[in-house]
Amino acid sequence: MNKKLFLAGWLFLMCFTLAAQEYFPVNDGVKTVNSNYTLFKNATLHPAPGKTINNGSMLIKDGKIVSVGKSVKEPANAVVIDLKGKHVYPSFIEMYSSFGVKKPERSSGGRSGEYEASRSGYYWNDHVRAETDALADFDYDSKAAKELVEAGFGAVNTHKVDAIARGNGILVALNTGGNTADRLIDTKSAQFFSFDKSNLSGQAYPSSKMGATALIRQLFEDADWYAKGNVETRDLALEALNANMSLPQIFYGEGLYDDLRIASLSKETGVPFIIVGGGDEYKRIDEVKATGAQYILPVNFQDAYDVEDPYQADYVSLSQMLEWNQEPTNPAKMQEAGLTFALTTHSLKSPEKMMDMLKKAFKYGLSKETALEALTTVPAQLLGKSDELGSLKENAWANFLVTSGELFEEDTILYENWVQGNQQVIKDSNVLDIDGSYALSLGGSTYDVSISKSTEKPSVTVKSGDTKLGSKINYDNGWLNLMFTAKDAESKDFTRVVTQVSDAQMWSGKAIQPNGSETSFTMTKKEADTAEDEEDKEDDEKEADEPFVMPLTYPNIAYGYDEKPKQETILFKNATVWTNEDVGILEETDVLVKNGKIAAIGKNLSSGGAKVIDATGKHLTSGIIDEHSHIAAFSINEGGQNSSAEVRMKDVVNPDDIDIYRDLAGGVTTIQLLHGSANPIGGQSAVMKLKWGSSIDEMVLDDTKFIKFALGENVKQSNWGSYSRFPQTRMGVQQMYTDYFQRAREYEKAKNSGEPYRKDYEMETLVEILNADRFISSHSYVQSEINMLMKVAEDFDFRINTFTHILEGYKVADKMAEHGVAGSTFSDWWAYKYEVNDAIPYNAAIMWSEGVLTGINSDDAEMSRRLNQEAAKTMKYGGVPEEEAWKFVTLNPAKMLHLDDRTGSIKEGKDADLVLWSTYPMSVSAIAEKTLIEGAVYFDLEKDKALRKSIQEKKNKLSTMMLRDKNKGLKTQPAKKEEKQRLDCDTLETLN
Repeated sequence: MNKKLFLAGWLFLMCFTLAAQEYFPVNDGVKTVNSNYTLFKNATLHPAPGKTINNGSMLIKDGKIVSVGKSVKEPANAVVIDLKGKHVYPSFIEMYSSFGVKKPERSSGGRSGEYEASRSGYYWNDHVRAETDALADFDYDSKAAKELVEAGFGAVNTHKVDAIARGNGILVALNTGGNTADRLIDTKSAQFFSFDKSNLSGQAYPSSKMGATALIRQLFEDADWYAKGNVETRDLALEALNANMSLPQIFYGEGLYDDLRIASLSKETGVPFIIVGGGDEYKRIDEVKATGAQYILPVNFQDAYDVEDPYQADYVSLSQMLEWNQEPTNPAKMQEAGLTFALTTHSLKSPEKMMDMLKKAFKYGLSKETALEALTTVPAQLLGKSDELGSLKENAWANFLVTSGELFEEDTILYENWVQGNQQVIKDSNVLDIDGSYALSLGGSTYDVSISKSTEKPSVTVKSGDTKLGSKINYDNGWLNLMFTAKDAESKDFTRVVTQVSDAQMWSGKAIQPNGSETSFTMTKKEADTAEDEEDKEDDEKEADEPFVMPLTYPNIAYGYDEKPKQETILFKNATVWTNEDVGILEETDVLVKNGKIAAIGKNLSSGGAKVIDATGKHLTSGIIDEHSHIAAFSINEGGQNSSAEVRMKDVVNPDDIDIYRDLAGGVTTIQLLHGSANPIGGQSAVMKLKWGSSIDEMVLDDTKFIKFALGENVKQSNWGSYSRFPQTRMGVQQMYTDYFQRAREYEKAKNSGEPYRKDYEMETLVEILNADRFISSHSYVQSEINMLMKVAEDFDFRINTFTHILEGYKVADKMAEHGVAGSTFSDWWAYKYEVNDAIPYNAAIMWSEGVLTGINSDDAEMSRRLNQEAAKTMKYGGVPEEEAWKFVTLNPAKMLHLDDRTGSIKEGKDADLVLWSTYPMSVSAIAEKTLIEGAVYFDLEKDKALRKSIQEKKNKLSTMMLRDKNKGLKTQPAKKEEKQRLDCDTLETLN
């Protein structure tokens, strides 16, 4: 280590320590105070991204920067450090970390079914721990600090990674020479949130991401209510939450759809969350851009898959391959979108990997200036510390890097990282870099010597001709010691050479041969590669600098489209048209689609420039509507409470679910995405049009409000032995409904009183039901419970909209008709659990014959693609006429979902949600050739064939690229199969 640098660091450390402890008694000598300055001269200074000062100077004192500029006056008592030929940059800032704060371990035995909070004096939900103070559990981690310092970081924003509301973090300087008090830049740096539960509690709610989303939504309403003085008892969690609202609000997400979910919460709560992204924002960058949020981005690009074995390669899906190929574009895409983002190492195995990841990101379009901003000025700005961190300016902390050259260049060496004026040497800048190839001449023989990593852990290769010799190197204090064996493999004797190195092209020194004799040698550095080699090298570098990136599709998985489908003007000619209207089935009829609507129906219509489709011998119907679906969701149940009326299925829509495409291939255009049946009062539905490749907002019909209720075995927990959550019996279910609706009436009365009231999202939803602004689809089986729920509804003067499943509907069809409730059932499911024992395939026909609005639903991703055949079964079992049977999966569910004014039949003015079938639509041979939604073709059989071929071509190209990576010696990951989880009524999610 340079003695002058060491002296400067030591003097400053003494000054800093004494100043920090000026009130301590002195028991070991005369008390002194050191007030020395340290002046850095002749450096290339980079005070902020995009700014450079050549031959600049920087003066520091007491851990702070005193002045920076072209010419800085040298105080009389300054220690001067000459940084000629070196560069100085601000140290990096890590914005998202758990550095030094241990995450609590989950209690053994897993989570128990606790439904009440375990703490008094705090919020009603244990997973809200806004009172958590990271400083209380902070213990400086020297090993982790060393890794961060060596990666260029000078400060870290850390917190306890536990709970949904995680409390406040602290901002810590990575100063190895200080103590905790010295290092703390801010004891309340930010407030943190996530969708993850606390390991300190077994409270069941929330059990799903939609539940966590709803809890956060309610939390901020309650915090506002509390802040206005409307609560008599103290709530320490809410007090802390409100006290921390002036801090940056950082919300951890795990991917693109968490980003969008958090952004939606930000809009609804008015809290400007800084989003910790997932690194896959590029997939829907326009939607991410529209959030206008600020982000903290990981740069953890995955390794290529090992696809050398073709059988193993088949396990890797196209979406997995695309993620590998496209992930490195993410920072550049965010940059192009004009979004503000910081970079984080939190997802990396170690901070040292960050520089390699950044160099890869540069090749994919990220600018070096943006990267520097994302590591310095942006995190400083987001944390409100621009005056103290992230740039080199007067009064800022003396956190800076000393490098051999421009920061992100391939050969640049990071020598030192000064934190709060404390020098931390990473590599000795006085060690000469002697990497390269040399010709060693010794005793009449010439050897090829190759030295690498000389400034780190030197390694050497020695060859005599084509024979590699055993060798060992030691390089210390400017002296090179090299040993190598003789060419004879049997010999274990060494030749030893020693020389003092310099920046000259040839060195000489002493050599001791295996027989002990002493001689001299010369070691000459070889010239640069030949022109031909240099040209090959440039070609390789060019190839590496211009990586091939697969274009994005909509959605960005297999069967995604190059462009989003757009509305077209289409004329179907000579089709058999199933109108579902009074005119019935029309033979050899034309249908004109224009501006997303059905524009005309008749014979010999003029094309008028429309795209003409010959539908001779084919059948045109309205799109199939599935009243009960569980596709296109990340989770289905929130079972942590007996009522989850506050949760919204829209919060967990998965628009990239391949089952959307498969449904379109089966002629399905609209679904009701229902909550599951884990509790009597479930969550709010998402009624969706299956616009493949579109955004969630473009798919979900917000003006159609439904909610899932449930009866039977699931809600009373018959099948999983739970004895801690009410209700446990069918009569308990009835009592629960009565209680909740009575509470809703009382809530509405308070809301309408003109007095202040606490907004309760659960009660708001139930009031909507009472006022016929939201409608119930109830999971049901046995007649007693069907009767019960109708009576509860009548007692509160509203009506149940639909009984779904309802396999004993045939027993109470007359009462259903009288109540005015619809029945959406299965065609022939039976005996899959006890309460289905009385199911019969004539159920649908009997309900229909009694005047009940009847439909057939799927409740199953596989059946959803074959609802045309399920409708046909009602013709066999009960003799339902074909047109009425077809309405069971089209017009009738449209009426159930209150959409019949816009879809469900072929009528002028309605949405052009249409399916062109190859033959009679209820035949097992029928194939959906085209499926349209609002005049855009979202499935086309011929295009599907082309997509299948394209998928194979893309996989082959990406596999070749992965094999090339492996052949270059790059690390790979094992091929692994992407498993798709199919969700149904009783699928339970487990939050972290």
